[in-house]
Amino acid sequence: MPSAITMTPKGLNVPDQPILPFIEGDGTGPDIWRASVRVFDAAVQKAYGGKRKIQWQEVLAGEKAFNKTGNWLPDETLAAFKQYLVGIKGPLTTPVGGGIRSLNVALRQMLDLYVCLRPVRWFTGVPSPVKEPQDVDMVIFRENTEDIYAGIEYAGGTAECQKILNFMAEHFPKEFNKIRFGSQEKADAWQKVLEGIGAPHRDVKVEVGIGFKPVSYLGTERLVHSAIGYALKNKRKSVTLVHKGNIMKFTEGAFREWGYKVATTFYRGQTVTERETWILGNKESDPNLSNEANAKMIEPGYEMMTPDQQRKVVGEVETALKLWPTHGDGKWKNMLLIKDTIADITLQQVLTRAKEFDVLATMNLNGDYISDALAAQVGGIGIAPGANINYITGHAIFEATHGTAPKYANKDQVNPGSVILSGEMMLRYMGWTEAADLIIKGIDGAISAKTVTYDFHRMMEGATKLKCSEFGDAIIKHMG
Repeated sequence: MPSAITMTPKGLNVPDQPILPFIEGDGTGPDIWRASVRVFDAAVQKAYGGKRKIQWQEVLAGEKAFNKTGNWLPDETLAAFKQYLVGIKGPLTTPVGGGIRSLNVALRQMLDLYVCLRPVRWFTGVPSPVKEPQDVDMVIFRENTEDIYAGIEYAGGTAECQKILNFMAEHFPKEFNKIRFGSQEKADAWQKVLEGIGAPHRDVKVEVGIGFKPVSYLGTERLVHSAIGYALKNKRKSVTLVHKGNIMKFTEGAFREWGYKVATTFYRGQTVTERETWILGNKESDPNLSNEANAKMIEPGYEMMTPDQQRKVVGEVETALKLWPTHGDGKWKNMLLIKDTIADITLQQVLTRAKEFDVLATMNLNGDYISDALAAQVGGIGIAPGANINYITGHAIFEATHGTAPKYANKDQVNPGSVILSGEMMLRYMGWTEAADLIIKGIDGAISAKTVTYDFHRMMEGATKLKCSEFGDAIIKHMG
C-alpha cells in the first residue's frame, strides 16, 4: 500500500511504495518533468523488479498554482511536503511585485530546510571550460536559513532605516562612523567637494541601505554536523570550512571557529584539524622537538608575536600533542581532515587545485557563489542537481538549480539533467542506492555516446542532438 516516508530515531523509514509529492515547475518544467519521471520509474523498476515503486502525487506551486487557485504557494502544497517528508520540484517563477519574494526561499524557510546540498562532479565527455574537469568531485553544504537568507534589510531613505542609523549614532558611534555617508554632515561635505571641481549645487540627502547578516552557533552547529556526518558516512577525505573571517570576524570568523568546535567536540576520535596534522607531523619527524620549536614551525610570524600570543601558540601545540594516544604515529592520516579557507581564495583554488577539496561547509552567500562557479566547471547549471534538507526532521525537497527558461517552454528541447540528477540524489537519500546508481550509469552512458541535448551538442564534436524526451530515453537505454 502507498504510504508516507516517516522519520525514526534511526533515520528515515521508507516503505516500498512511498508517496512523493512533486512540483513539475514553470516554463520548461513540464518538458523536463516528463522526461525525468520516466527515468526515475525505469531505474526503480530495473533495480527492484517491481518490489518497489514510487507513488507520485502532484502538488501545485508557481504559475500553474496561481492560474488554478490564485495562490502562488497553496497551503495544501506545504502540507503535502510536511506530511510526506521527501519530494522533488522543477524550476519556479518568482512572483513579480510584492508577496512571496521567492517560492524556493519560502519552501526552505517554512520547512526549516537548513542545508542546501549541492554535489558537483564531471561526467566524461561533458564540455568544460577548464583543462581538468575530472578533478572536480565536491559536495557543498550551504547554510540555508541565516546570513543573507535571513533577509533583514532596510531601504535607504526610509524612516525604518533612519531609526537604525540614529540608534547606531547614539549607542555605537565608533561603528556608525564607519558608514561613509551615514550622516547629513558627511553628505554635505561630499557635495562641497563636488562643487569645488565645478559640479552644480544640489540638495543631497542621506540614503544608506542597511542590512544585517545573523550567524548563530546553533545554525553553524547543525550545518557543520550535517557536513561532517555526510563526509564520514561516504568516506570522504576532508571538510573545508569556507569563510571571510579575516574581514568579518564575528560572523564569518565565528562560523569558522564554531565549525572547528563542532568537529573537535562531537567527532574528536574521527577527525583531525589541519593545524593538528602539522603539529603531530612535526613531532613524528623529530621526537625530540620542543613545544616551542614546534610552535615556530606552524606559525611563521612567531618571532614577531607578543609573549601572550606566543604562549597561546605553544598552548595549541601542547593541546594537540595530548591527542598522541589516538592521533599520533600517523593515525591521523586515516581520519577526516577539517580545514578552512578564505572565500575569495577558495574560488581561485577550486579552479587551480580542485583535488584538494572534497566536502565544503559554507555560509549562505559564499555557498551560492561557489556552487555556481563549480557547476560551470563541469558543464553548467543546467546539469547541476540540488537539495534542501533538514536532517533532523527528515524533510527534504530535491530541485532543479536552474531557472524556468520560458522561451524554451513546450519545445521539448532543454537538458533535463538537473532534475534527473536531483532525483538521483533523492533516491540515494531514501536509501535506494541501486536505483540511484543506475541513473548515474545511464547518464554516463548517454553522454559518453555523445547523445545529448542542444546545450552540449553545440560544444561537442560529432555529437547527436536529442530532444529533452529523447535524452531521457537514452539514459534509460544506457542503464543496461
